[in-house]
Amino acid sequence: MSPGLPDVPHKIQMHAAPAAQAPVTLRLPIAGMTCVSCVGRVERALRAVPGVRRADVHLGQEQALVEADATVGLAALIAAVERAGYEVPVRQTSLPIEGMTCASCVGRVERALQRVDGVVEASVNLATERASLTVLPSTSDAALEVAVEKAGYAVAHGGADALAWARGGAAPSAELSSARTPRATGGWEQVGDGMRALIRGTDAWGPVFLALALAFPLVAPMALAPLGIDAMPPAWVQWLLATPVQFVLGARFYRAGWKALRAGAGNMDLLVAIGTSAAYGLSVYLMLRHADHGGAPHLYFEASAAVIALVLLGKALEARAKRRTADAIRALNALRPDTARVLRDGAEVELPLERVRPGDIVCVRPGERIAVDGVVTEGRSHVDESLLTGESMPVARGPGERVTGGAINAEGALRVRTTAVGGESTLARVIRLVESAQAAKAPIQRTVDRVSAVFVPVVMGVALLTLVGWSVAGVGWEEALVHAVSVLVIACPCALGLATPTAIMAGTGVAAQRGILIKDAQALELAHAVAVVAFDKTGTLTEGRPQVVALHPAPGHTEDDLLRLAAALQQGSEHPLARAVDRHAAQAGIAVPPAQALQALPGRGVRGQVQGRTLWLGSARLLAEHGLDAGPLADAAQALQAQGRTVSWLLDASPGAAAECIGLLAFGDAIKPSARQAVARLHALGVRTVMLTGDNLGSAQAVARELGIDDLRAEVLPGDKAAAVAALRAGGAVVAMVGDGINDAPALAAADVGIAMSTGTDVAMQTAGVTLMRGDPGLVADAIDVSRRTYATIRRGLFWAFAYNVVGIPLAAAGQLSPVVAGAAMALSSVSVVTNALWLTRWRGTALPFEKTPGRPRFS
Repeated sequence: MSPGLPDVPHKIQMHAAPAAQAPVTLRLPIAGMTCVSCVGRVERALRAVPGVRRADVHLGQEQALVEADATVGLAALIAAVERAGYEVPVRQTSLPIEGMTCASCVGRVERALQRVDGVVEASVNLATERASLTVLPSTSDAALEVAVEKAGYAVAHGGADALAWARGGAAPSAELSSARTPRATGGWEQVGDGMRALIRGTDAWGPVFLALALAFPLVAPMALAPLGIDAMPPAWVQWLLATPVQFVLGARFYRAGWKALRAGAGNMDLLVAIGTSAAYGLSVYLMLRHADHGGAPHLYFEASAAVIALVLLGKALEARAKRRTADAIRALNALRPDTARVLRDGAEVELPLERVRPGDIVCVRPGERIAVDGVVTEGRSHVDESLLTGESMPVARGPGERVTGGAINAEGALRVRTTAVGGESTLARVIRLVESAQAAKAPIQRTVDRVSAVFVPVVMGVALLTLVGWSVAGVGWEEALVHAVSVLVIACPCALGLATPTAIMAGTGVAAQRGILIKDAQALELAHAVAVVAFDKTGTLTEGRPQVVALHPAPGHTEDDLLRLAAALQQGSEHPLARAVDRHAAQAGIAVPPAQALQALPGRGVRGQVQGRTLWLGSARLLAEHGLDAGPLADAAQALQAQGRTVSWLLDASPGAAAECIGLLAFGDAIKPSARQAVARLHALGVRTVMLTGDNLGSAQAVARELGIDDLRAEVLPGDKAAAVAALRAGGAVVAMVGDGINDAPALAAADVGIAMSTGTDVAMQTAGVTLMRGDPGLVADAIDVSRRTYATIRRGLFWAFAYNVVGIPLAAAGQLSPVVAGAAMALSSVSVVTNALWLTRWRGTALPFEKTPGRPRFS
């Protein structure tokens, strides 16, 4: 065992060595070690990482002290520990960032956060104005805030509002990303909420309207000049109008630009500040130069004032559009009630939701929102879960059935036993998933970030070359400066930074409203290219509630014996076939004996001891394993399988006696009403369909034929499903796997895109990148469709953002654009990119939950 570790800072302990070779000491917490051999295994794993010079692990402190080159990141060390079979505890956190205006800001904040000790990963989203971080537990939020401030930005405490933005902070975000939507309970509170909203709106737009009003008398004469009308105010009036715009309403650009300069970088604010200052300064110089000589030189006050006014207008419109892309989060947050009516000592007591505990009985009156996740104990009603599942029709709920917090109770009073509240509720998990997806970066965005990192320096270089080039050309330094100002003003890194995150926000948000939860941006981006969809059968394409449809005992046995022994082996099992046997035995009034030594046989069945006999129940593989054949039951089994039934065999393989077949049980499972349409829609999208199932070939073939599935792999063991998915991917096709059970989890992880049914197990949903909030396979095609539309929106936004800069900057450098036109174009570029993303919010999907109901419109 290694000795106790020295007391060193978490990450930064520099050793005497040349600067280029100076090692860094990192301290990592390690979880899961139990003995000295664990220590050795972790040390060997860490020392194998390229760049690691020394690794000492202490079992008692559960920490590793690693000396490595400065280029070795925490992520590489954590990956090495995980490959060795252990874990480095990390925590997730997020920070609202004020002051970001463009993609260059994003890169600067990310680099600042990644330099903080203990930060494993940092991702900053311009659209949500939040930084999402993975950090070691020892990393403090205070250290993260200091890093943000040193980079020239600020962490919003209590949330940024429109007034803060107008004064130079961040643009108002989507109701502070995840802030709860206020809900008034009385008329005066509603009036108060309305007044506060009006004040916030006035604060946000007041500077914009004032800037436009002051700039108008300077810009209007330019439009009248071609008509021979000279309406330009005197020079001193122009100066009076332009000065407050430049230094009061435009102060935010100076502040943000100065912070960027101090951090050794540039951003959009710096470009605007330099460009408008140059135009304003040139105008003041010309005004003073000609003050004693009479005459009226052309001044450029209109350019500086108009650019600032137009940029402020563009930012306000952009902020408003960004708020709309987060409508889904606000709608989900609005579903959370503040209080619940809890049954205490026989009386109903209204309590704050945070005081409700699992096990409490919550009373829900007609028309109220259900406050908690739970199980109905009394009453019957219909529940509207549309904003959670996308299901347009209320669903019936009665005793023993689950209800979800946030759903609306319709006509009947219910009593619900609480199973989850707060952060563990379904609604809270859905909100976290959507927020996580909206905060994440799509792979395509990382390429944009690399371009944005050098964008501002390149633009400033082009502006300098423009100034020098036109001066050398002999047009005079005044005109050369105007052309350089146009270059600075027209460049817009904002559009590059907003194209991807706003589209992802809109796409994931509208998908969530339709019952499709996309957990990360990578799944969203990959899903657009899906060429093959592999379906599990039971619970995915079928209802997942099989029933016993036939009992065939072998000669010498009775149906009651067969059912009694089979039910004994299935006691306590959650498998759908086991539940079907239990239900059938209960309906037949069979007394089920206890079973011992029960053991699950993956992909084959179950084994156990009943009344001194060793019994096996499962697939036909068991017959072969015990050297048995179906005998007189072969014809019956073949006929049942041809009908699409699942057949299970019950064997007696007690030690000391010859194995014998006791009989077979046949199960039937109804195909989901929407399954045929789901497969047809995938075919219409050009997607090939495959079924991967552990069921027998006959049952699988019957379902595949009825649904029109292209390919079939039956009798596949759970472990082999992942291999089957890998084989489908081998040809280069992007594969999506759709499943709902624990046995589907490896295949969901092996697929490019895992799609889980929320009606299935938690393991499947945690493994998958996409979760369908209702068990409708038609949502699979919708998920691919919304992904394709989102990806197309991203590409369209990036195309116009790049095209705008590629075309606009050369035109400005060539003297073909005035600063006013350049400023208007720059403002328009960001607004157009965000507006492009907003088209996604009109998507409605085409899945019809109750397709047999004639004349019912599609849900929206």
